[in-house]
Amino acid sequence: MSSMPAWLQQLLPILILLAAIGLVIARLPKVELGHSAAFKRRRLFNWFPLGMTYAFLYMGRYNVNVATSAMGDRTSNADFGTIFFWGTIVYGVAFLLNGPLTDRWGGRRTILISAAGSSVCNVLMGGVVYAVLTQDWQPPGGLVATLSFLYALNMYFQSFGAVSIVKVNASWFHVRERGVLGGVFGILISLGVYFAYDWSRFITQNAPVYWVFFIPAAILAAFLVLDFFVIRDTPGATGHPDFDTADASSGDTGDRPGVGAVIKKMLSNPVIVVILLIEFCSGFMRNAIMQWYPKFAKSTGISESFVASNWGMLLCVAGITGGMFAGVISDKVFDSRRGPVSAVLYGGMTLGAIATLFLIDHRLLGWTVIFMSLCVIGVHGMLSGTASMDFGGKKNAGVAVGIIDGAVYAGTALQSLLLGKILPSGEAAKDPNNWSNWPIALVPLSVAGLLLATRVWNARPQGKAAPQPAPAAASVAARPPRTGTEG
Repeated sequence: MSSMPAWLQQLLPILILLAAIGLVIARLPKVELGHSAAFKRRRLFNWFPLGMTYAFLYMGRYNVNVATSAMGDRTSNADFGTIFFWGTIVYGVAFLLNGPLTDRWGGRRTILISAAGSSVCNVLMGGVVYAVLTQDWQPPGGLVATLSFLYALNMYFQSFGAVSIVKVNASWFHVRERGVLGGVFGILISLGVYFAYDWSRFITQNAPVYWVFFIPAAILAAFLVLDFFVIRDTPGATGHPDFDTADASSGDTGDRPGVGAVIKKMLSNPVIVVILLIEFCSGFMRNAIMQWYPKFAKSTGISESFVASNWGMLLCVAGITGGMFAGVISDKVFDSRRGPVSAVLYGGMTLGAIATLFLIDHRLLGWTVIFMSLCVIGVHGMLSGTASMDFGGKKNAGVAVGIIDGAVYAGTALQSLLLGKILPSGEAAKDPNNWSNWPIALVPLSVAGLLLATRVWNARPQGKAAPQPAPAAASVAARPPRTGTEG
């Protein structure tokens, strides 16, 4: 192992875990949905590049955390909180526009817009950092204001990402396949986090800081070209028959209602409202952990500890495990319901949050927040990546995921503003005990999420009419038998 490159040592556990998960899923009892082998191959060829584009969008989103840390005295924890706050506010609000646009234009077009826009914004942020560090340039309004503006613009384009992936997949996956798909969504998030933290840190350790923006920009540009040629919105666009996915759009053959009517319909659905509130808590919890533990570790002098130095890899492993655990038990144990899984995982988050109150100056703190990350990524995959398809239906998936992810980033913005104000900086940040406000902020949101998740324990999507069987060449019956041999 000593002769193995450092980046490969970090990537190897992820690859082993993915292989193990693939083996387990392959041996689980399957639901027979009638998909042909050719259809399944084309579906993989569709969602895999789409999903990897989404993962690299994460690298072009959370790289700002690593960059601000690597810039030393040029930026503080409070500066990062300000930059991230404006980005998350724009990200959340943008869903109100970009969700309906994705339903109108299709996920293929909007993932191309997302990759192109984020790539350009990362080039601009890298250019600003380059000019500041090498030319001692002072941007108009200051570095923080300039990065806040560019990061907010980046996050506008980023907001197309989750909406696009859900919109496209809603037409390719039956509701009874979407639990495992939600686990895959969690894997993509986890890989993105790994790219954002560990790859970005590797870049800053071996190259000037501005490359942490230029490299993801180049990767996104490459995926933009690939996606243009391979991604299609529906099976019908590839020559395979479209089919009834048995979600909330099932039996709805009427014209698409206006955006206002769709949003009103969504917000009048008590299940959607509860999911919004749960995901608000998830946004707070996920980023309160993911964004601030590296800052805590750097400030308190433990950045070389195992958890801190392998943060991205461990988050990735935890997220993959949590996502697939959630997906498999949703489909196999809870009959494709998403509420019970969310409640179980929020129970784990609550226990972890309480434990952090007593572990702020203990080496187990890192492992505790990794466990909490496992739980919150599992919840996010189930609700934002899966329940949004179920309850929005393939016709309105863009609006549904837009509203739900908007709630996620409202919670994210709150934690960014709150923790940026109440957490220590400078000399005070070197003492772990001065960070006690951090775990105190986690407990009430985790308890609230747990209580809310129990309210949607039995929730299921309801179509307008009983779904009809689709053509046998591709397809899916409305209520397929529970066992079979689909691979």
